[in-house]
Amino acid sequence: MDFQYASQIIKESASSCLLCSGKNCSVACKKGVDAAKILYSLHFENNCGAYATAKKNTACLTCDSKECELACLKGKITRPVPVQKTISALLSLPEDSSELKDGSVNENYDEVFLDTLFCGVRCENPFFLSSSVVASNYEMIAKAFDEGWAGVAFKTIGAFVPEEVSPRFATLKKENDGFVGFKNIEQISDHTLAENLDFIRRLKAEYPTKVIIASIMGRNEREWESLATQVQNAGADIIECNFSCPHMATHGLGSDVGQNPELVAQYVKAVRRASTIPILAKMTPNVGNMELPAIAAVNAGADGLAAINTIKSILNVDLDSFVSQPQVGNYTSVGGYSGKAVKPIALRFINDIRKCIETRAIPVSGMGGIESWRDAAEFISMGCGTIQVTTAVMQYGYGIIHDMIDGIKRYLAKYGYNSIQQIVGQALPKIIPTDLLDRRTRQFPKFVRDKCVGCGRCITSCYDGGHQALDMGKNGKPVLNKNCVGCQLCLLVCPAQAIIAGTRSQLSNK
Repeated sequence: MDFQYASQIIKESASSCLLCSGKNCSVACKKGVDAAKILYSLHFENNCGAYATAKKNTACLTCDSKECELACLKGKITRPVPVQKTISALLSLPEDSSELKDGSVNENYDEVFLDTLFCGVRCENPFFLSSSVVASNYEMIAKAFDEGWAGVAFKTIGAFVPEEVSPRFATLKKENDGFVGFKNIEQISDHTLAENLDFIRRLKAEYPTKVIIASIMGRNEREWESLATQVQNAGADIIECNFSCPHMATHGLGSDVGQNPELVAQYVKAVRRASTIPILAKMTPNVGNMELPAIAAVNAGADGLAAINTIKSILNVDLDSFVSQPQVGNYTSVGGYSGKAVKPIALRFINDIRKCIETRAIPVSGMGGIESWRDAAEFISMGCGTIQVTTAVMQYGYGIIHDMIDGIKRYLAKYGYNSIQQIVGQALPKIIPTDLLDRRTRQFPKFVRDKCVGCGRCITSCYDGGHQALDMGKNGKPVLNKNCVGCQLCLLVCPAQAIIAGTRSQLSNK
């Protein structure tokens, strides 16, 4: 079988897999291939981990049975995932292929360490649950700890219990993706203060090596002080001040505070007076310059920063009723937007914080669109000491931690790192002002002719959205002309990966 399109086969199969909890394909396989684990790793960009699993049992290469596909639940919706073809395509990749370049395919990472010191608190790895519904009671957090999460930012605790609405979630979808964006109008914890304090006590007693961040939100200085004292006494390791929730039902809370540097400073000082453990100030992205409230927080006594919380949003207007989602009766409200789509925005804000003179040395816990080990590594390379996850857990469950840990260990091993600390902040020097970018060279596209299927997507995009630099050749495949400026739009839209970046060259003096 010709597998020159192996990477496309792998990506399409991984994205189409339902990731069902029953792992029907693995159960059905009479030869012991753990197809579910392979597909799961591929879905979360841990290609090297998937390859290593597949290499342990290569029965798919000679199997003519279809038990795995007959058991595949995707077949009840459209068609089964082509399990055998996918795993065979994966095994056809050479170990130096681009699909496997970012990690080790061998499990030789015993000397790679993920433990880190964050605000003086030892963490077994950098992976935390963020303050949200995924971290809202004892049973949920205990399960997450058992799976391998190093810590949790407990769902925001207040001195009051809010009234919730139904429904409270909505998603933004594109093509076959489950969702790329997520909106919520959820409030803080719906448990009483006494219940939440009991959860923290029990968790700290039973999981003493795990890190508990108590997210709190007060309505005045007295409540901020009281909450800080009580969560510390219950056993919290760190306090996170929620200055960022964008959709509280009562004004003067959440992002209303985070947009006001004076209030940020006032409440951080209140928490500092009432506690001795480290304090994080959770920043809102609903500002133009996050540095201003961040500086205020640090000057008032915050030991670290957490960024970003959700972005104010309106999602999916129904064109029959003109009500957007989530639809509560005949109305909705502005809510918080999260998910993969906000990752570039989160990285930009973290870059700003880490390059600001007053905050550059302050520990940052990063969040916003993290789904895979690769996402986490990007945040860490931007200077984050820990990362926090919510939306991906809501979509896929706590089990994503396994490929996060495995994938990042394989990456570190491949590049000769033995500690996660060695990549912290490595990306920051690579981001420079626009006027300093090289404008004297060009990198033109290069065509991989034997992979081109002649669909013409590149020509359409180049003509209608680029520089009219591509023409259709006599053989039905694109030909580059003198109009090309090296923007590489064609590379980005090619569905067959038949266009790659060419060699960067100096511009002529003409």
